[in-house]
Order: sequence, then structure tokens, then C-alpha cells
Amino acid sequence: MAEIYREEQADRLILLGDLLYHGARNELPEGYRPKGVAEILNGMKEELLCVRGNCDSEVDQMVLEFPVMADYALLAEGKHTLFLTHGHHWNTEALPPLKAGDILVNGHTHIPAAERREGILYLNPGSVTMPKGGFPRSYMIWDHGMFAIKDMDGKIIIECRPED
Repeated sequence: MAEIYREEQADRLILLGDLLYHGARNELPEGYRPKGVAEILNGMKEELLCVRGNCDSEVDQMVLEFPVMADYALLAEGKHTLFLTHGHHWNTEALPPLKAGDILVNGHTHIPAAERREGILYLNPGSVTMPKGGFPRSYMIWDHGMFAIKDMDGKIIIECRPED
């Protein structure tokens, strides 16, 4: 993902939790090295905005040199507020206090999505390491008012604008 981030020439990398560990219910992908991930992310710390996932802990925060323990982050983008969260507390079944036109972005399900609920745009970038639902590994880009969820080769899976 770090290589793709550089190739996309993005201004910031937003991580929606479960950075180093994916819980006792999931097998770690072959070759996955949490210490190596921490090393890569620490080298990018000025470029990261992160929220805590249900599998992130204070022990993880001890090895990471940037904050990861916030349950959510708010970003103002023009007339839209983006509510960034992992998804285990705030999600489509438990909407945060947002107004029509705002955007909820969360991971947790590992399934890419772009849909409207009660006037709120819901986005899920999927997962770069453990996709589910038969979807490929994926990430999301916000560029000039357009959200694009892409597979790891850069092919667009889902595309939408907040106003659509």
C-alpha cells in the first residue's frame, strides 16, 4: 500500500484501523510481518491519519510513532463532513450524528461499498490485506470530488461523487 500511495501521489494516507493485527478469529496472511508493517508506517508518520480498529491496542500504540487510538476523525471537505472510523462502533446500522450530505467512511467489514443511507454517503474501501465477500484487495482515493475504490492494480471497482 505504501508503494501505491506514492504512485497515486496522494497528499495523505488515511488508515481505518487494525493496522498490525487482525484479531484471533483471522489467520494472518502468509508472509505478514507486523513489525515490518510498523517500520514502514513509522517511516511515513507525517503523512498518516489513523483511527483505532477493534484489533488495535495500547501495545500497538507503543510501537507506532503516530496516534492510532482515536475512535474517529472528522475532516471538512467543502460542504461535506467526512466521519472516518473503523466501523465496529459507528457504521450503517449505528450511524454517527451526521447531517444529510455528510460522508461516513469505515472499514471493518473488509467489503468495498459506496451507498446512500438516510441522505448520508457510506463508503468502505475494502481491505488491502484481508478482503472478504469475494472482492479483491482494495483501497480508496479521493480526488477532485470523486471517490474511487480500486484494486491493487489501480483498476476502479466503484466510483462515486458525494452529490450523485
